[in-house]
Amino acid sequence: MSDTIVTDAVAATAFRRLVAHLQHRTDVENIDLMGLAGFCRNCLADWIAEADGDLTRDQAREIIHGMPFAQWKAQHQGEATPQQIAKMQESVAKNADNH
Repeated sequence: MSDTIVTDAVAATAFRRLVAHLQHRTDVENIDLMGLAGFCRNCLADWIAEADGDLTRDQAREIIHGMPFAQWKAQHQGEATPQQIAKMQESVAKNADNH
């Protein structure tokens, strides 16, 4: 996909909307996102930290979760079931190596 399909301003606006959506939908756990899409809030935060270079993973995760990750995890994340883990592993295996 070419980076010239959307402007940086459009991409930034869409990204902010995605982050707001993920912060709002706390009923959707990261393990389920991983199982369906092959990425989750933590992945998105890690990509931000890598792209920025100055942010730590914890700082980026706080940006994405809207609170410190430990707090988000305690409030919104349950124990993953064996089925969720298997679905996540199958989904992640489909990911390209370069992202």
